Amino acid sequence: QVQLVESGGGLVQVGGSLRLSCAASGRSFSSYVVGWFRQAPGKEREFVAAVDWSGRSTYYADSVKGRFAISKDNARNTVYLQMNRMKPDDTAVYYCAATTVWAPTTITTYNYWGQGTQVTVSS
Repeated sequence: QVQLVESGGGLVQVGGSLRLSCAASGRSFSSYVVGWFRQAPGKEREFVAAVDWSGRSTYYADSVKGRFAISKDNARNTVYLQMNRMKPDDTAVYYCAATTVWAPTTITTYNYWGQGTQVTVSS
């Protein structure tokens, strides 16, 4: 099992940047694929980005491709989401999640979830 804790959310202006962190405790992060999802008020939770067990392969939603970057530090048991050129549509609660299989956009494959961190982009 693994426990996940997100941090780094906050208020940022349009065009600004934030870096989210997802720290794991329990089993080593090298055993997991880790994804970031987000949920805006009144909307379903949606996939943002994912990174594989080693940290070498990544996958992004079209809406964030070229603006967001996911990275993984297995030695620190931490995954990061660097968010640049942020837009009001990026406003949401961001969750990290972990799974042992590579099906990055399939939310039901993720077994472990953090509590979420709020990101607000003001215009």
